[in-house]
Amino acid sequence: MRKEDFREGVSPGKLEVTEFITTRLKRGIPEATPIRGWAFVPDELPPSKVTSREVKTELFDEIQSAERSLALLEGSASRLPNPYLLIGPFTTREAMLSSAIENTFASAREMALFEMSESAVSERDRVREVVNYQRALQHGLDSQLPTCRRLMLELHRRLLGGLNRTSIHPGMFRTTQNAIGGDNDFAIARFVPPPPGHINRLISNLEKYTNMSCSDSAEQLPLLARLAVSHYQFEAIHPFDDGNGRLGRLLVVLQLCESGRVTKPLVYVSGYFEKHRERYYQLLYAVSAEADWISWIRFFVTAIDEQAKDARTLAESLLQLREELHARVRQKRASALLSDIVDSLFRRPSITVSVIQKKHGISPTAAGNLVDKLVECGVLIEATGRKKDRVFVAPEIIDAIEGKRRMHQD
Repeated sequence: MRKEDFREGVSPGKLEVTEFITTRLKRGIPEATPIRGWAFVPDELPPSKVTSREVKTELFDEIQSAERSLALLEGSASRLPNPYLLIGPFTTREAMLSSAIENTFASAREMALFEMSESAVSERDRVREVVNYQRALQHGLDSQLPTCRRLMLELHRRLLGGLNRTSIHPGMFRTTQNAIGGDNDFAIARFVPPPPGHINRLISNLEKYTNMSCSDSAEQLPLLARLAVSHYQFEAIHPFDDGNGRLGRLLVVLQLCESGRVTKPLVYVSGYFEKHRERYYQLLYAVSAEADWISWIRFFVTAIDEQAKDARTLAESLLQLREELHARVRQKRASALLSDIVDSLFRRPSITVSVIQKKHGISPTAAGNLVDKLVECGVLIEATGRKKDRVFVAPEIIDAIEGKRRMHQD
């Protein structure tokens, strides 16, 4: 980390000498070697280097546009017959995009297969990591807790639980110094977060700031700007050994829902951040180095705006597809259960005969007949190539989640 980048008296924090333990080979034997360097300790919130008046003046148009896009999305969602049908596809997409920023990739098809049969995917650890994100997100949405230390630890436990790594401690704040960039090499790290002794104090402050009651007073930043500040602070603290980026992005949607700006979890920043990954990292660093809050908040608010617009497009595509699939199964003049199964596929685009049998209380033969009809009309395909324990997926829903489906125009 370059000490000269951090302007004393301007940077919203201070540099502090810290020690990083690295393992190096000495005569062929691993040896722990301490390296001393600088770490960045962010100031407590609220930020003193940016004012509500400055944000409202500099970013008036961007904030108004984002608020308008959120309102339009909320209006569209409120008119849907069952907006919860969209939550599954949206959380799947978010898990894929947020994990991709960390160079962990899994397709919607792999995730769907994994949920039904872990043995149906070849690289289970990789896919488990992305599925874990979706499960952690769903836990956060179901939780009654506000954004707080306890929720962060619960989410982290689900995010990294079951992964085959010895260097992570799910559900625990880090107790050693870490570094960001440079393959965790302290000597060439892009950014070094605060030593572990600061974490509890800074997290307590972040928790207090995040849960401040909303106010229209002149001192209070607009909500979207406050979310941008909270996200920066979490990333600057970097309280865990691993998973900080994913958890930080996950918290954004939880805070949007908690604030009441949206009532359904349909807006996620990861798509925009993944598309502008280098800019994302540069702007976070610029806040730490020279308190460039305005550029960071502009980027964050633009991400909310663009993703809210994309969410409306994706929602319309999914709902159009739902109507098409329902029309196909109606032509079969078969059991009304077919329509129920179609809707369940939007929550999770994979299914087995036994799942249908247990859910609807019917015989294996009847459940198999329903699957056969869905295969005949192209709703399902068999994805494992196995004769037993077969898993079926909905390819068109998967394509829609991955953005590969085009809307049919009238």
